[in-house]
Amino acid sequence: MKRDLAMAFSRVTEGAALAGYKWLGRGDKNAADGAAVEVMRVLLNNTEIDGEIVIGEGEIDEAPMLYIGEKVGLGGDAVDIAVDPIEGTRMTAMGQSNALAVLAAGEKGTFLKAPDMYMEKLVVGPEAKGVINIELPLRDNLINIASALGKSLDELVVTTLAKPRHDATIHEMQQMGIKVFAIPDGDVAASILTCMPDSEVDVMYGIGGAPEGVVSAAVIRALGGDMNGRLLPRHEVKEDNAENRRLGEQEIARCKEMGIDTHVRLKMEDMASSDNVIFSATGITKGDLLEGITRKGNIATTETLLVRGKCRTIRRIKSTHYLDRKDDAVKANIL
Repeated sequence: MKRDLAMAFSRVTEGAALAGYKWLGRGDKNAADGAAVEVMRVLLNNTEIDGEIVIGEGEIDEAPMLYIGEKVGLGGDAVDIAVDPIEGTRMTAMGQSNALAVLAAGEKGTFLKAPDMYMEKLVVGPEAKGVINIELPLRDNLINIASALGKSLDELVVTTLAKPRHDATIHEMQQMGIKVFAIPDGDVAASILTCMPDSEVDVMYGIGGAPEGVVSAAVIRALGGDMNGRLLPRHEVKEDNAENRRLGEQEIARCKEMGIDTHVRLKMEDMASSDNVIFSATGITKGDLLEGITRKGNIATTETLLVRGKCRTIRRIKSTHYLDRKDDAVKANIL
């Protein structure tokens, strides 16, 4: 991929973040997601790529989405794109921290093509690379990670999502003496923090969306960390009722159509087969990874994390936007 595409993709996540910010604190996560999707689509279609969306976002909660298989771009490098127009739609709707707009791009065939369903994820930084195996009990993995890091268990820091499905796991980790940070949403940011030298997070573990999992795999590979995942049908994650079982069986069938097995260990290389990726994330609300958007009148500021995996370059970009000078199709969703 051309180096220039990195800046182009940063503009895409900036636009999506600004669109989501318009709905900050208004209680409508689907409206926020829809605006971010629309701007992301417009900006991708103005980019010199021959792009295909291989991981979209939104099917789980029936929100708007850039659908899997959608073609984007003006023509150019053939790239696969994994998107999460708003990582943390509920956080945006409720004005909470750690909401992001994210995108990962790689050469054709780089990313796992999986249905939008749930994924169990285990992520570590470079110092623990090669020691994780999601098919082992979590307890064994945590002991192995602590050993690789030269830490005792009571020095280990794990981030997970504060969901009822994780209550027993959180209790188990705390009983082991591990420090657990339970966050409401946002496992992409939590995954990245395992690879940041100024972060105290050692591990990200939890069950979240598969789209976010593939995006995480791309950036974690670019940053030199490690990740395992495992696709899980809905009725094994949510309440096992007739509707969730129906949806879960559909997910299993779609996986079979795509040649993917549920419950099977996915290594990082299975989800992102090359480190020649570009990752861009723009903060919507202030978080542990990025500053949020600030706006005064028609002027807004953004902070973006931009990673080029091929050369492992990490940039933090502060931008000032005059919103009334944007293209009309973008302006309609951000003003």
